[in-house]
Amino acid sequence: MNNRNSFRSIAALLGLALLSLPFAVNSQTKMPAPWSSSLVKINAGGKLEYVPDEKGNIIPDFSLVGYHQGDASIPKHRVTMEISAVKGDNWSHIQKAIDKISSLPLDAKGHRGVLLLKRGTYPVSKSLEVKASGVVIMGEGSNPDETRLIATTPERYSLISISGAGGREEVAGTRVSITDDFVPVGTHSFRVSSGAGFRKGDKVVVYRPGTQKWIHDIKMDQIVERKGTRQWQPHEYNLAFERTITRVDGNTLYIDNPVVMEMEAKYGGGEVFKYTFDGRISEVGICNLHLESAFDNYEDNKHGWIGIRIDKAENCWVENVTARYFGYSAVSCERNSKNITVNNCRNFEPKSVITGGNRYGFNNVGQLNLFMNCQCTEGRHDYITGSQVCGPNVFYNCTASQTYADIGPHHRWAVATLYDNIVTDGELNVQDRGKMGSGHGWAGVNQVLWNCHVATAVVQSPWTSGKNYSIGTKGKKVAGAHPDRPDGVWEGHNETNVFPRSLYMAQLMARHNADLSVMNKN
Repeated sequence: MNNRNSFRSIAALLGLALLSLPFAVNSQTKMPAPWSSSLVKINAGGKLEYVPDEKGNIIPDFSLVGYHQGDASIPKHRVTMEISAVKGDNWSHIQKAIDKISSLPLDAKGHRGVLLLKRGTYPVSKSLEVKASGVVIMGEGSNPDETRLIATTPERYSLISISGAGGREEVAGTRVSITDDFVPVGTHSFRVSSGAGFRKGDKVVVYRPGTQKWIHDIKMDQIVERKGTRQWQPHEYNLAFERTITRVDGNTLYIDNPVVMEMEAKYGGGEVFKYTFDGRISEVGICNLHLESAFDNYEDNKHGWIGIRIDKAENCWVENVTARYFGYSAVSCERNSKNITVNNCRNFEPKSVITGGNRYGFNNVGQLNLFMNCQCTEGRHDYITGSQVCGPNVFYNCTASQTYADIGPHHRWAVATLYDNIVTDGELNVQDRGKMGSGHGWAGVNQVLWNCHVATAVVQSPWTSGKNYSIGTKGKKVAGAHPDRPDGVWEGHNETNVFPRSLYMAQLMARHNADLSVMNKN
């Protein structure tokens, strides 16, 4: 069985278990009948049904995220080389082994080799760098007594850095205008001035320009100021969504991932162009490791900062990694990261000042990334996106405890994030943050909370360009920093038996042609 079919079978089994759970429980405990959203639900024919709003927007499909868009299992490769810990600093010892694996030829699947770090303690004085595709670093377990790497230098650095080179480059002469006056959220197609230069499989950017009129209409040129506040500037909000052409029909282009922000002629419309990113690396994996940082005190701000940092990389994964004591995050996916899966990872007991840009357990400013089955303790913003983040992105089945601040889009317009089955003893907020920071303003649009369990939640919608959704949220609804802002779309508040239990899993199964009708019967 190939990876794709194997993954479909596993996904179907997991999804059936997750999505049918309410009925199994219902028959024994007499729970209330399953509650379904009016916006996306499983119909009598066993298919997902999306109900558009007054403008034609629907909740978008979030399932094409993570490693190979969820269409392939995380690979399991044989060990190529193994090393054991040595006395003293292990940086050179490990880096030489990484470089040796990096020099091996790529196979047909883009893989070079696996470096196994045997059980033991490895003090590391600076960043271990992976700069080539196809390199896997694997330990013998994520507990402290298994494979344990310790960042020892009293400086801010990433213990493991995964990064290619270069940047995204527009292919000259390929830019065309989107000619539709309005393109709704959730659609996979639109008309352009000329489709002649495009073919199935082309890598393209769907470009949505920032304009002064748009900023004025969402009132981000009117942020109440304090020292350091910056009003939003149009050039900072030119959004570039990376997509793949799936079909060309005359001047109509079809794309793999949906449009996730309204594109309107009155706000500059949109454009499409081909791109290259020759230096971006892929098929890099990190798994079965325990990462730590040495520190001087509870609020030490000068020590190991990030467990694993990923940039200029796609179709990579981090799995079964525990990070402890880092000042910033366990895993940080940077601007040019794409289709990364972070699964079954933990960020415990961070050490840094409990304010400002610290303690962001799992941080994402890339696109098409998936964080699932993760845990955090003592964080500030544990599952978080930064500014101008182009979705879709997903945080699924994650927990946070002993929190000091909120989960959610943090500032300056993240687009299309799904927070699915997030459980926290703190806050999950989507709101206009106003003058917070240096003028955070509207944190995001087309943000979806699905079946989350929180202490408190704020979900507000901006005045234009989309909505934010709270569906099946359990916890107290509160007013937020600016109670006069438009309310988000709230459905099923404090419902105990939300169906389907997971939007991400339901969408993944639907895309893989699973018959969901069995789950619509009690």
